[in-house]
Amino acid sequence: MFLRILSLVLVITGLALQPARALETTANMAMVVDYDTGTVLYAKNAERPMPPASMSKLMTLNMLFEALKSGAVSLDDTFLVSAKASQKGGSKMFVREGSRVRVEDLIRGVIVQSGNDACIVIAEGLAGTEEEFARQMNIRAKELGMLSSNFVNSTGWPGEGQMMSARDLVFIARRIIKEFPEYYKYFGEKTFTWDGIVQNNRNPLLYLDIGADGLKTGHTDEAGFGLVGSAVQDGRRIVFMLGGMDSAAQRSSESERITRWAFREFAMQTLFDANQPIDSVRVWLGADDKVEMILPEEVSLLLAQSDRDRITASYTFMDTVDAPVQAGQKLGELTIVIPDRETLTFPLVAATSVAAGGFTERLKAAADILLNRIRAKTASL
Repeated sequence: MFLRILSLVLVITGLALQPARALETTANMAMVVDYDTGTVLYAKNAERPMPPASMSKLMTLNMLFEALKSGAVSLDDTFLVSAKASQKGGSKMFVREGSRVRVEDLIRGVIVQSGNDACIVIAEGLAGTEEEFARQMNIRAKELGMLSSNFVNSTGWPGEGQMMSARDLVFIARRIIKEFPEYYKYFGEKTFTWDGIVQNNRNPLLYLDIGADGLKTGHTDEAGFGLVGSAVQDGRRIVFMLGGMDSAAQRSSESERITRWAFREFAMQTLFDANQPIDSVRVWLGADDKVEMILPEEVSLLLAQSDRDRITASYTFMDTVDAPVQAGQKLGELTIVIPDRETLTFPLVAATSVAAGGFTERLKAAADILLNRIRAKTASL
């Protein structure tokens, strides 16, 4: 028995005819990810820690959503508004000192109104003090693998050491969408009224017909203008982050452009169907002398037009396998290589079971061995 390595010719159809255009953005840092597959469509300074401004409120919300999911709090619970919370500057929900506010209203106050005061109410309600809440945020961030994040407050207010990367922001956005769908709906609300004050959601993409349904804007003088966004078109979702832009207008135009680019330039492509035979493998001393090798699941990848001529596929397998063989038994491996992306591997398995052969099959195998030896000896004379 020996290992065989063979190549496959891929025929990819269905992609748009126009060539994919490389993305350039005026944002200082950026990341675009396909939600379902996790495929990174674009990255620029994505690992660099930066002041996140109000985009860090996503981590504050994640902490609250986790408490809701665990049952520690409910949407109808109320948190007390402290003097610190009510007097906080910047964007506000306009909660009043000494009042108690429902958790659900605080969620809307953070998401729609970007309320710094609402964040502090949440932090104090969950952890006693904002400082303790920030400490808990840092512990949880490390547990989640957000290694480029550090928090000194719940609001994103400029502070020494308040940092997040584009990658971490995209990660926490994807987590909120996946783990807390019952609360993610609040990100799509365009207005929220509290204490008679009507405020509009600052996410500019919600007002465009491009499938946007969240998440959070941010701005400080140090951080510039940024946005963590998500949109769905034809059942496919993208999540992205843009940061360090010069104006709200630039944030709006760049976010729209990157959303349209991600949906226009990439498409899911089926390269191999499930149960598609790839090759057959000889079976030693089996009731059948070979078994088909198949892919147990469909192989579909998110591809750009520019990928189609660069993909290579090959597979490896043992030339002969000993009987008995079980259906689904791994016999080999398919490898797909796309330049500038990670190499992907998929198992190749037996399509059917092959029982061990009886006396006749063993006698035939012995005869074949003897015949091959005679041929080899004759050839050497």
